[in-house]
Amino acid sequence: MIISIIRTILLYALILFSVRLMGKRQIGQMQTSELVVTLLMSNIATIPMQDMEQSMLSGVMPIMVLLVCEIFLSYLMLHRSAIRKAVCGKPVIVIDKGKIDRKAMMELRLSTEDLFEQLRQKDIFDLNEVAYAIIETNGTMSVMKKPEYSTLCPDDMKIKAKEKELKVTVISDGEIEKASMHYCGMDEDNIGRILKKEKLSLSNVFIMTADKSGNYSIIRKEAR
Repeated sequence: MIISIIRTILLYALILFSVRLMGKRQIGQMQTSELVVTLLMSNIATIPMQDMEQSMLSGVMPIMVLLVCEIFLSYLMLHRSAIRKAVCGKPVIVIDKGKIDRKAMMELRLSTEDLFEQLRQKDIFDLNEVAYAIIETNGTMSVMKKPEYSTLCPDDMKIKAKEKELKVTVISDGEIEKASMHYCGMDEDNIGRILKKEKLSLSNVFIMTADKSGNYSIIRKEAR
């Protein structure tokens, strides 16, 4: 029983490590090769988990081979567009200048229900609002609205917008995020002075965000 638990933990850690190496993507954003490799690795890992007669090596080796193949293929796709197109395909325009391209939809086997579902996920409920819609290689849809339905931006109104700096989380649930802290050019002394000014202890901070200019905001932990 203990051996089974240890095997499961080790294989679980290996799968997490492998997926982490392939990059940070959600399932819906995975390219074809990444999804296939992820599914294969998860299936292979279940074999030594369930069958104690199988050696750990019989599960680890195929997973490592798949990982190496995926990383090598990703490298090739970065440097050879032809290979990328062969593996991932290419973006397809399904709405062109407000008109649905039925031929493109048939090639993708995309029904009108699927089309409208993806448009609704983009907060578009009227087809007349759409100028262009593109199905990306990972299956997601990108949409460009017609000018009359687009949200106004400062440039449209000839207003010079003030550039905003990126705010990152420097404290999360009472713990300092060191990478974010260094990104903001801060150190623990800076954070200590801010907390002292706000009359807070580190353990009382739920979230603290800050930017490179020294601007910050703090959300306190609620009393239980």
